[in-house]
Parts: sequence; structure tokens; C-alpha cells
Amino acid sequence: MLTLPAGLAACDAEPEAAVPEVRPVRTVTVEKRAAGMPVILTGRIEAEDEVALAFRLSGRMIERPVALGTRVEPGDVIARLEPHNELNALRAAEANLAAAEGQLVEARAEFRRQQTLAERGFAAQAVYDRARQALQTAQSAVDSGRALLKNAQDQVSFTELEADAEGVVTTIGAEPGEVVQTGQMIVRLARQGGRDAVFDVPAQVIRSAPADPVIAITLTEDPSVVATGRVREVAPQADPVTRTFEVRVGLADPPPDMRLGATVTGRMEVDQGEIIELPASALTQHERQPAVWVVDPAEQTVALRSVDVLRFSPGAVVVAAGIDPGETVVTAGVQALHPGQKVRLLEPAS
Repeated sequence: MLTLPAGLAACDAEPEAAVPEVRPVRTVTVEKRAAGMPVILTGRIEAEDEVALAFRLSGRMIERPVALGTRVEPGDVIARLEPHNELNALRAAEANLAAAEGQLVEARAEFRRQQTLAERGFAAQAVYDRARQALQTAQSAVDSGRALLKNAQDQVSFTELEADAEGVVTTIGAEPGEVVQTGQMIVRLARQGGRDAVFDVPAQVIRSAPADPVIAITLTEDPSVVATGRVREVAPQADPVTRTFEVRVGLADPPPDMRLGATVTGRMEVDQGEIIELPASALTQHERQPAVWVVDPAEQTVALRSVDVLRFSPGAVVVAAGIDPGETVVTAGVQALHPGQKVRLLEPAS
């Protein structure tokens, strides 16, 4: 009878069952919070009230005393046209009025004579009527002459372009020696009294913006120069090329460094309602779709859950759907897990 060695008999014994591995993981409890998405745009500083000054006449411009950046006061001369034709017309109007006034004096004297004779019964009615008609005609000629003289004086005054308010010249539209047309912009004047930050804003931002938002404005070249403002005007029509809308933000007490034409940055918080935000380290993939590991609190096991991601940022992800508030999600150790694996929750990192 053969006897097996004790060592060989031990090899045939049943192996002990393997103890399931428990993975230590860090987690976070899902919760919703109110959030706003910052919208940052680049714009420029413009005057709140800006006007293009132009002549009411056509002619050759002989003088423009102001230059770009010149500060002007009300009544300051901006430019002059050659006034020869207008001065000649003024002299002709003065001569015509003088002639009409002379005829009026003569007609008035004749009418008074005929009126006196008529009262005494020595004047024929027809003669009296002609004297009265001549007086009316002479008076009308004088009234017409005065109107023509006033018009000629206005035409002479129109050869000088004056500032209508205090301000700064921001644009030059014509140089001395040029023949300019009626209404052609000679200078653009930024009137004092207010500053706007002007931005070109996409339509989707305008739709999602809160009512009457406060806009934080900083000088792009020096972020320490700050101001705040509120939307004052939104263009009713989009730019045909960029498809954006011009938005003017009225600044409250802008600092002196925010000069006309300066480049500024505007920041506004767009309300996104309540969101679920997770650390970026919680995100993994399942069948090429974003997913997270969710912990079963009763069994202390994990299961893979697909999620819809609203947006990514360098340190976090905003989840639109797939998990609910109160659930526990693994944030560290996700690469070493498999479905149904036991885990041990570590204390939150300090």
C-alpha cells in the first residue's frame, strides 16, 4: 500500500477564499448651489453725448482753428467758409431794403395828402384808392426786404461753424482748402458731462443677461482703474457684419484715467440658476461618455454613472443631469475602481 507524503496531501486542500480588496477613496456629497457665469467683453470709452458738427452751406473751407483733442467752449469758432458770395448777397439785400424803405416814405406821404383831401371832399375816390394801394405795396416791399436781409445775415453767419456746448474734438472730417458739402461732418465733438463704455455684445448674451445688471469696468492696460455702470442703451439692430449689438454702459463717476478712446474690459455675471459642480478629478469615461463613480452608502460599493456635462473649467465641471443632490461621488482614486468594488471613505482633505 502506497502512502502519500504529507506535503503532497496538503496541496490537494481547498484554497482559502480571497478577501475583497477595499479601496480608500475621497468623496464629495452632491449639492446644488446658485451660480452665475461671468461674461467678459472688451470695449472702448466714448462720450455719453457726441455730435457731428457740419456747415449748413456748401463752400470752400478757409480755416479750422481746432485740432484733434482741442477743448472748446460754447460759441468757439470751429471752422470758417469763404464768405464772399454771402457778403455780396448781404449787401444786395441791404440796398434793396433801403430802396423799399424810401418808396415806403414816399407812398406814406402821398397817402396822407390824399387822405386829407378826401376828408375835405377835394379828392377823387379813385385817386385815394390808388394812394392807399401804393402804400400797402410799399409796406409789403419793406417787409419782404427785411426778411431777405435777415436771410442774408443768416447765410453770412452760417459761414462760421461754432461749438454749441463744452467738449473735446474727437474726430476731424475736413481740412482747410477743401470744398465741403452741406451737412458734411467737419469735426465730431464729445460733449462734456458723461462717459459710456461701449461693447459689441452677442445676441445670446443679451438674452441671458439679468434685468438692469451692474457692469464692472476696468481699464485694460491698468486693471486697478475701475468703475461701475448700468446699461443705458442697446442698439435696436445688429451689425450686418459681426451680428453683434452695440451696448452703451453709462459709467457712474468714471476716473480721469478712463479717457475717450481708452480700451476697457467689462464683466457681468449671467444668472445660471442652481447648478451641480464637481471637482474635475471626479470625471471619468464610460463608453466614451462622461461618467462618475457613485457610492452606495448601504453597501459601501461604487457604481459607474453616466452624466451630462454643461461646461468644463480647469478645476471643476458643471453637471446638467445624471446625479442628484445628496448622492456621494468619488473625487480621488477613480482610475483604480471597478463596478461593485468595496470602498472606504477617507476624511475630506483639509
